Amino acid sequence: MPLQITGVITDRSVTISPDGFGAGPVVITIANETKDSHTLTLEGPRVSERVGPINPADTAAIQKTLPEGEYTVTTATANDEGDIDPGKIKVGPERESGSGELLLP
Repeated sequence: MPLQITGVITDRSVTISPDGFGAGPVVITIANETKDSHTLTLEGPRVSERVGPINPADTAAIQKTLPEGEYTVTTATANDEGDIDPGKIKVGPERESGSGELLLP
């Protein structure tokens, strides 16, 4: 089962939460809280994924299996202002799978 990660684009930075977790499948849902549309790029070891444009007050998702390593989440606008600090993600060793385990009430 993929780990659900959230993020937000503000006028100052891209923030990802949590920004550290074990390797494996993830779904990163990003909300755009700026007045501009943004294209979002996730880059790291053997991964380069782009999504967008993400319109103001809208969300987008990236679904990937991330290997161990460090990742950068950057944004770009149509006018490519480039003044938004990138988000950073640190992916550690592969996390244990929860599949096949019985969920008890």
